[in-house]
Amino acid sequence: MKKLSFPKDSQLRKGWEFNRVYDQGKRLHGKGFSLICCPNDLGYSRIGISVNRKIRGAVRRNRIKRIIRESFRLERELYPSGADIVFAVRPDFAFTSPLSISKAVEPLTRKWRAIHES
Repeated sequence: MKKLSFPKDSQLRKGWEFNRVYDQGKRLHGKGFSLICCPNDLGYSRIGISVNRKIRGAVRRNRIKRIIRESFRLERELYPSGADIVFAVRPDFAFTSPLSISKAVEPLTRKWRAIHES
């Protein structure tokens, strides 16, 4: 059975963790978002979410964050494994469901896996 929990240690929470990923990570660009991935030594992936403040309204920004977290929680195997990931949302972000985000992330992850997990 698939483990569907989302513990706090699966999230990037500190500013210095985000800065390390921004400084050392590889950028993968999708439509309306970017994944910035940096390998870690933890053996599992962690995600941090950055939503551009040009997206007006805290309610909308928080909803986008919840949808992305849900996508990561349900489809963790689609995201790069063993990496710290910053999901950076740009103002033209248009996804409204965890499934649509997972489908958009999958081709980007294939590029990452071809480089880092072969």
